[in-house]
Amino acid sequence: MLEISTGLWALFASAFISATIAPGGSEAVLAYMVSQGGYQDWQLLSVATLANTLGAMTTWGLGWMVAQKMPIASQLSEKKQQALLTVKKRGVWILLFSWLPVVGDGFCFAGGWLGLPILPAFFTILAGKFGRYAVITFLFN
Repeated sequence: MLEISTGLWALFASAFISATIAPGGSEAVLAYMVSQGGYQDWQLLSVATLANTLGAMTTWGLGWMVAQKMPIASQLSEKKQQALLTVKKRGVWILLFSWLPVVGDGFCFAGGWLGLPILPAFFTILAGKFGRYAVITFLFN
């Protein structure tokens, strides 16, 4: 039992860190764990999705906090200004693509900065993350 929970906690940590500003490789960890067959697919999919969503919401929260201290967007880097404009134009639906490398974190940060409603943001991010991890689970099963 300890081995199962340790493996799931490792996946959780990998997926959480991968969705914050820090780089990570949660897709590779999930693919490996699925291919080894030691866990139920729904467990792996659930843990990876939840952890990655919580990490993305942490980035959303950072964006919200920074906006409270620095509300002038012109002080942001060009990359963050571009993400801000994209999210402003597309709204909460752009967060379906929060799983994309490089720009996904920017979308979450911009969503927080713009004060997108937290529950729609959470569920939109969750749907995008679930879709990505479901494909990985299917491909490596």
